[in-house]
Amino acid sequence: MLDPDLEVVQIGRGESFKAWEHGYPFHTVRWHFHPECEIHHVVETTGNYFVGDFIGAFEPGNLVLTGPNLPHNWVSDLPPGASVPLRGRVLQFTEQFIRDSAALLPELSAFLPVLELSRRGALFPAATAARVGPMLAELVAAKGIRRIELFVAILGEMSRAQGTRALASAKYHPDPSGFMSTGINEALAFINRNLTEPFGEAELAAISRLSPSSFSRSFRRHTGMALGQYVNRLRINLASQMLMSEPEMSITDICFASGFNNISNFNRQFLRQKGMPPSRFRAMLAENAGAAQAA
Repeated sequence: MLDPDLEVVQIGRGESFKAWEHGYPFHTVRWHFHPECEIHHVVETTGNYFVGDFIGAFEPGNLVLTGPNLPHNWVSDLPPGASVPLRGRVLQFTEQFIRDSAALLPELSAFLPVLELSRRGALFPAATAARVGPMLAELVAAKGIRRIELFVAILGEMSRAQGTRALASAKYHPDPSGFMSTGINEALAFINRNLTEPFGEAELAAISRLSPSSFSRSFRRHTGMALGQYVNRLRINLASQMLMSEPEMSITDICFASGFNNISNFNRQFLRQKGMPPSRFRAMLAENAGAAQAA
């Protein structure tokens, strides 16, 4: 099997974890890994899934927890050109967050054996998936303390599950240093470390040990998008986090702090990705906060 691609996971400022959903096809649907743990719940479609050296069939309700740097992928069985709007929901968090939380709240230590099992990929029974599924659905859109309530409830269901089993073999040990030695993964890691700094395709091609034209083709094949589109997506996500967590910063300051070098391009990219200008995004956050206080 080919070396897995690095996926850059952005957990927002002021957030403990990332909860989201996606359809199929989608740019993250590929053989990949990341340092974060991931809960993956299939909502629609059937197909095959790959976790470490494990290969199996999945159907709606498939609920798996993958541990740090464990390669994985779910491939739906659909005709060429077909798509589904919602294939699954994903919850991502760091192992350190769980261990730090358990140090403060000893009751959470009941989840630590599950966390250890996740290093091989943990498949949960259908009964657990049926209870966790609605919680994940609510968590994607939840705000404030409700996010924590749902997160802890999900960990509780998983820790009490009977019949959870490991997927990858006991001898399978992912080697992220080996994965990271591949050129495109080195470039992706460089982008993540230097997201707010200026860099160009020629620099990334040199890091990848590829010619600029080969790098461009390989980058699009690995990420599903061109370099500029990929970097703009990460920077707009960072800007959105700043708008939510740094109310004292001006929009112009956020523009430059998130890696853009002019406000007009920042506004244009924000509108393209979020469907509204950053000023409206911030105003809606204020309106939501005011409504919550009034309630």
